[in-house]
Amino acid sequence: MSASLLMGIDIGTSESKGCLVDFAGNVIAYATEKHGMENPKPNYYEQDAEAIWWHDMYTLSNRLLEQSGKTGEDVACVGLSTLGTCLLPVDENLKPLRKAILYGIDARSVNEIAWLTEYYGEERVKELFGRPMVSGDVCAKILWVRNNEPEVYAKTYKFLTGTSYLVAKLTGKFMIDRFLGLASFRPFFDAEGRKREEMFEPFCRPDQLPDASVVTDIAGHVTAEAARVTGLKEGTPVIIGTGDSTAEAISTGVLHAGDVMLQFGSSTFIYCCTDRLVTDDRVRGNNFTIPGTFSLAAGTNNCGLVTQWFRDKLFPELLEAEEKGGPNAYEAMMDAAKDIPIGSDGLVTLPYLAGERTPINDPDASGVVLGLRSHHTKEHLYHSALEGIAFSVAQHIDIFREHEISPLRIHAVGGATRNALLMQMVADAIREPVHIAAVTIGACYGDALMAGIGAGVFPDFESLQGIVRASKVIEPDPDNFEAYEKFRAIYDEAYLATKDFMHRLARP
Repeated sequence: MSASLLMGIDIGTSESKGCLVDFAGNVIAYATEKHGMENPKPNYYEQDAEAIWWHDMYTLSNRLLEQSGKTGEDVACVGLSTLGTCLLPVDENLKPLRKAILYGIDARSVNEIAWLTEYYGEERVKELFGRPMVSGDVCAKILWVRNNEPEVYAKTYKFLTGTSYLVAKLTGKFMIDRFLGLASFRPFFDAEGRKREEMFEPFCRPDQLPDASVVTDIAGHVTAEAARVTGLKEGTPVIIGTGDSTAEAISTGVLHAGDVMLQFGSSTFIYCCTDRLVTDDRVRGNNFTIPGTFSLAAGTNNCGLVTQWFRDKLFPELLEAEEKGGPNAYEAMMDAAKDIPIGSDGLVTLPYLAGERTPINDPDASGVVLGLRSHHTKEHLYHSALEGIAFSVAQHIDIFREHEISPLRIHAVGGATRNALLMQMVADAIREPVHIAAVTIGACYGDALMAGIGAGVFPDFESLQGIVRASKVIEPDPDNFEAYEKFRAIYDEAYLATKDFMHRLARP
C-alpha cells in the first residue's frame, strides 16, 4: 500500500475537527472549523447540512492535506462521524429539502412521541425501544416532518443522518452504521442490520432509509466530483462511519466491557461498554460497535452549553479580554472559581438550560439554583453549575453500578477535560479515577483509527489497545466525596421537587 495516512473528520455541534494519522497512530495534522446551530423556537435545533456539514468536510480535508504537505494519494482510507442521529430529508440529487433536525437536543417531536406511545402502547414501546421513547428517536422526527411539513415529506427521496449524508456526498452510496441504525433508528433495523419492513408504517417506505452495515466496512469510494472538491484521490475508500460519540469512545480507549467514556462537549455523552444487554428506562441499552459487546448510552444537554452561557452572560468581560489577546475566558473563569468551597457556600444547581435528556428525559426541564443568598457571587454560581454537571455524571455512574457493571474504567475526552476544576469534581463525585486520553482531539481520531481497520492497517478493535493511551489520571479525593454527599442528595431530589413548576413555566 503506497498510501500511508488515515483521515478522520468529525462534524460536531459547534465545531468540526479533522486529523491525518499515520499507521502507528501518530497525529500528523489536525484542523478545526467552528460553526453554529440555529434555535428558531424553544426545543428546535437545526443546522444547514450543505453550508456546515459538507462545507466543513471538504474544507478540513483540503486544509489537512495542505498543512501536512501531502496529497490525496497519501490517504489510504477516510472515516467520518457526525453529531449524533440527526434527520436530513434529501431529494434524488442529494439536495437537502430542509435544514437538518438535530439529535436529542431537538425536542420538537414531543407530540409525535406521545402519539406513538399511544399507537403502540407502553409495553410494546418498551419491547421495540428497550425504554420509553425519547427526543433522540429518529422515527418521531420523521413523523414530525410528515405531520408538519407535508411538502418536504412528499419530495423526500431519502431520510438520512449526518454521516449517511457525507458518505453519500463522497461516494454516492446511502449507508448507515448498523449500531447507529439499531440505537437511534428503532424500530426500523434488527440486530443484524436488516430492515424490518413491517415496522415502517406510519413513518416512510423502507427504501427511503439507507442500508446498514458494520461501521468499519467500506461504504464506497470517492467519486471524481468529490475528489475535485475535497482534494482526495478518486477511488479512495470510505468506511460506513458513525455518530460522534461512538467515534469518541473508540478514541479514548473504550474497547472492553467496563470501559466508560465521558465525552465532554457542548453536551455530555456517556458510553459504557458491557458484556451483556442491559435494559433501563433511564438510559439506552444496545449492541455496541465493537463486535461481541453491548453498551449503555446516556446523554445530557449540560456541559459546554452551560459553561458557554456563563461565559457569554455573566463573564462577558473575560471574553472581551480574550478577544483582545488576554487569557482564555474559560481558564479565567476556572481560576476565579477554584477557591470556592465544595457546595459553593450553600448552592445547588440543576444545569438544565436546554431541557435534559438522561436520566430524567424531560425536554421541559429548566435550570434551577437553590440556596441563592445575597453573599453569593457569579463565581459561586459558576462553581455550583460545574458541581451540577459533575452530579449529573455521577447519577449515570450509579445506574451502571446498580446493574453490577464492573470494573468501571472511566475515560474522559473533549474540550472540558482542560477544565481541571471540573475534572476533579467529576472524579470526586463518582469516586473513580478519571483517565484523560493522551490524544484528546476526540471523535476524528477515532474515525481515523476505524478507517485503519477498514483499510486493513489494523486487524481489529483489540489491536487499538496499544495505540490509545492515557496521558494523566485524576484521582478522587475520598474526603471531597464525603463533603459532596449532602449536596448530591439535594441535587437528586431537586428535580422531582420542582418539575411541576418547570412544566408550568415551559408550557404556560
